[in-house]
Amino acid sequence: MATSTFDPGRYKQTTREQWQDAAEAWHRWGPTLEEWLGEATERMLDLTSVGNGTRVLDVAAGAGGQTLAAARRGATVLATDFSEAILEFAAAEARRAGLANVATYAVDAEGIDVEAGSFDAVVSRLGVMYFPDKPRALAEQRRALRTGGRVGAIVFSEPDRNGFFSVPIGIIRTRAELPPPAAGLPGPFSATGIGALLEEAGFHDVEVHRVPAPLRLRNAAECARLERESFGALHQMLAGLEPGERDSVWAEIEEALQQYEGPDGFVGPCELLVVAATA
Repeated sequence: MATSTFDPGRYKQTTREQWQDAAEAWHRWGPTLEEWLGEATERMLDLTSVGNGTRVLDVAAGAGGQTLAAARRGATVLATDFSEAILEFAAAEARRAGLANVATYAVDAEGIDVEAGSFDAVVSRLGVMYFPDKPRALAEQRRALRTGGRVGAIVFSEPDRNGFFSVPIGIIRTRAELPPPAAGLPGPFSATGIGALLEEAGFHDVEVHRVPAPLRLRNAAECARLERESFGALHQMLAGLEPGERDSVWAEIEEALQQYEGPDGFVGPCELLVVAATA
């Protein structure tokens, strides 16, 4: 079993490189992602009172699905991410949609260089789990908010409620001989205690909502293809294997995911935590 000391700087560098590579695929799968995450996204924007004239900071914005959703409500949005490549897709989609109220900024979530108190809302969709120093990142979000502003986030709940993702992770961890995830380290299921993290960061009126979000696709093969092409976390876990070994792992993953196929196609178990709090 492989063991190593966690290096936050190296982790950030590797993760950024992998999202630079996966940016096009994440954007290409955009319609599928929005169908899957749309309900939770709207709930997050409702909880943070995003509407006409709201100043919104989007942290770990990715290709900008939630950025555009906020902008369509009339908010002015600054979309941030540490991958310049993925932000280019967000900016292009905003232009294509005629949304002049979107700007992008490539920056580390743990050191966002924005004026203190300059935003009414901060949102982050499927980003907080991957921050190495979550308290620091959340403190940055609180600093960016005006007093009374709202923070909102979407993260995965526990692994046993997210089989579409935890099953592939389990297979990869075994095949790549990776150690069990250590407490406090970044990963897909590392933010299940986000309510407590927000309180520790100085937020109040914390709300945590469990939102079922099954991933509906044609079959297990399509799910495996989605994750193989665009899930940066899995790319990182597989980095130590040779290409031929990776192909074998993905074949095993596709076979395992077939347990979620039925009369209505593939329905992958997924539960999201939609959280919000006040600065």
